[in-house]
Amino acid sequence: MNWLNELYKINKQEPNKEIERSLVNAIFRIYDRFPRIGLRERIGQQEMSLDIADAYIHGHNAMIEAGVGIGKSFAYLIPSLLTNQMSQKPVIIATSSIQLSEQIHKDLRIIGSRLGFTMVRSVVGKGMGQYACRSRAAELISPGDANSSVSTLAQRILDYEIDERADIKAGISDAEWSHVSVNDCKFERCHHKNGCLFYDMRAKLNAKAHEIDFIIVNQDLLIRDLMKKKEGTKSIISEQPALIVIDEAHNLEAKVRDARTLEFTYRGICRTLDTTVQLLTKQSGDKSLFSQSKFIKNCAERIFKQVNTDLLHHAKQDNDRIKVSEIKGIPLNQVSNNLKDLSLRLSILTSRHEREIDDAFEAINGLITLIRVLSELEDNYLLWASSPLGIATISICPKDISQFLKYTLFNGKVPVILTSATLCQGGDTLEEQYSYLTQSLGYKGDFMDRKSSPFDYTNHAMMYISNKVPYYHHDQRENYLEAAYKEMVQICNLTHGRTIVLFSAKEDMKYIHKKLISEVKEYSWAVHVQKEGSSQDSVIAEFRKSKGVLLGTGVFWEGVNIEGPDLSQVIIFRLPFPVPSDPVYEYKASVTENPFMEVFVPDMLLRLRQGTGRLIRSETDLGILSILDSRLSAAAKKSYREQVLDTLPFKNVTEDFAVLEKFVQNKGIRRTD
Repeated sequence: MNWLNELYKINKQEPNKEIERSLVNAIFRIYDRFPRIGLRERIGQQEMSLDIADAYIHGHNAMIEAGVGIGKSFAYLIPSLLTNQMSQKPVIIATSSIQLSEQIHKDLRIIGSRLGFTMVRSVVGKGMGQYACRSRAAELISPGDANSSVSTLAQRILDYEIDERADIKAGISDAEWSHVSVNDCKFERCHHKNGCLFYDMRAKLNAKAHEIDFIIVNQDLLIRDLMKKKEGTKSIISEQPALIVIDEAHNLEAKVRDARTLEFTYRGICRTLDTTVQLLTKQSGDKSLFSQSKFIKNCAERIFKQVNTDLLHHAKQDNDRIKVSEIKGIPLNQVSNNLKDLSLRLSILTSRHEREIDDAFEAINGLITLIRVLSELEDNYLLWASSPLGIATISICPKDISQFLKYTLFNGKVPVILTSATLCQGGDTLEEQYSYLTQSLGYKGDFMDRKSSPFDYTNHAMMYISNKVPYYHHDQRENYLEAAYKEMVQICNLTHGRTIVLFSAKEDMKYIHKKLISEVKEYSWAVHVQKEGSSQDSVIAEFRKSKGVLLGTGVFWEGVNIEGPDLSQVIIFRLPFPVPSDPVYEYKASVTENPFMEVFVPDMLLRLRQGTGRLIRSETDLGILSILDSRLSAAAKKSYREQVLDTLPFKNVTEDFAVLEKFVQNKGIRRTD
C-alpha cells in the first residue's frame, strides 16, 4: 500500500499540520474503500475515527460515547493501525473482559487483512490467574491419587492439553482452578518457561517499541502496569506506546479499584515472608531473618483469628464485605518495623532474579500499608473482610482513585481515548453529560460529540414496566420474588422464551432458578443459568440452540452480543442500584451533598444502559425490554423515573400488558420454530 509508505515518510519529514492532513486523508480513503472490501460504514463510525486521529496528532485525551451499532472497534482500530504505521510504536487497547479482548483481537486481524496491513504483530494479555502453571501441576501429581479430579487436571496440563482456563470448554470451578493457575510465577527460573503461554505473553507485553504493534490487555493489567511504573518497579507493558485506547471505559473506576485493592490471607502472608527470607538469606546468610519472619507470622495468625470471628458473627455469605473490628493486644508497631527492615533489605539487594525481588518488595510494602491501616495510622484506605472460597481475606483499597489516574494516565505523555456505549448521563452540555465519569476518574481532556446508535428503537422495540410487583424490601424479599417470578413467566411465555433475565443479586437468580426447576408445568421453554467462571460461551451457545430463557448476572450485563430472533427479550429483574453498605459506595456517598442523585442513580443508570443494550444488536432486530421493578412505574412517582426514560433509547413505553402483547403480535416477535 503505497499511500501508507508515504504516510510514514511524511511523519518523519514534515510538521504536524502535514501529518494531520495526511492522516485525515488516509482515514477518508479507507472508508471510501469499505464497499469494495465487503464492509459497510456505520453512522458515526468515520467521525469517531477522525476524533481519535485528531487526539493523536495534537496529543490530547478524548472521551467518546459510541452508541450500540456504530462499529466502535473498527472506528478505533482504523486510526490505531495508521498511528502504529506512522510512529512505529505499539498501540495499547485496554478492555474490561477477556472475551472482549479476544473479540478485538479478531476484529484487528479482520480489518488489518482487508486493508492490507499484513504484518500486524499483536498479543492478548490476560491476568496470570487465567493461565495453567505446569510447575504447580507437577507438584500435584501423586501416583496414589491418579484418579482424583485435581490430579487428572494436572496431568492434562503437563500433557499440554490445557494452557489456559478457556481451554476447558465445560468450565471449571474457581476453587478447582486455583490449584493449577499461575501464582507467584518463577519466570526465568521456571523449568517449564519455554512451553508456557503466560511466560511468552509477558515477554511480548514488555517487548521493545519496534518489536510489537498492538498490545491488547484487560483494564486490570493496564492499571497494574501504571502502578508499577509509579512505584518505580519493573513495568509489565511496553514503556513507549503511541496511543492508549480504553474500551468499555464505564468500567474503569471499578477496575482501578479492583487493581488497587490489596487482598491478604494468612497463607498468602506466610508465602510472601518465606519468599522474602529466601531471597535475602541467599546473599546475606543472616539467620536472624527466620526469627523475624516467625514473629510476623505469629502476629498475622492472631489477626486472622480475630477476623474469622468477625466473619462468623456478621457475614451472611462468602462475598459479604464486613467491617474489621479494632485489633487489640497485637504489637502492630513492632510488626511494622520488622516489615520496614525487610523492605529496606530488598531495596538494596542485587541479584539476577530482579523480577522476584521487585515482586517481593511490592508484596512487603503492601503488608506495611495493611498494618498501618489496621493501626489506624493510615486513613486514606477503605478496609473490609470477606471470605471468598471460604478463606478469610482482609482487603484494603484507596478511598480516592481519581488522583492516581490523573497523574499516571491522563498526564499528557500519551494520548488516551476513553470509549463506551454508556459514558453519559443527562445534561445540556457535553461537560455535564460526561461529568459523572469525569469526576470519578479524574479525567483531563476533550469531550467528543456522542455518536448515537443507528438502530430504530422507536419502531423495533418496546419497553414494558411492571406495576404489579411489590417494592423490594429485604425483610419481605420472598413476597417480592414470588410476584416477580409470576410476572417473569408470563412475559417469557409471551415471547416463547428467547429471553435473557438480568439479575443484580446472585441470591435472586438462585431463588428464581430453583423455582423454575420445580414448576416446569408452567412453561415450555428450556431454562439455562450462568456458569461459575469467567467464560460463558458454552451456556450462551446452549441458550441460542434451545431458544429458551437464560438467567444471568455480573458478566451478562455487558459483552453479550446475540443478533437476530434468538434473543427477543431482555428482562431487568431489579434496577441495578449499588449496595449502600458496600465500603466503596458508603465512602462515595459520604463525600457528596446528595448521595442518592449524585452517586446511586448515576451508577445505576450506567449499568442499566449496559444491560438494556443487550437487546437490539442489529438494524433488523426486534424485541421488548421488560423491567420488573415497580419503583419505575408512573404511580411510584420516583424522582429518577424521567431520568431513566430520557437516558434509555426506548421511546415506546407501556405498563399495560395488553399493549405489550399487541406489539409482540404486530411485530411477529413471538415465534414457535
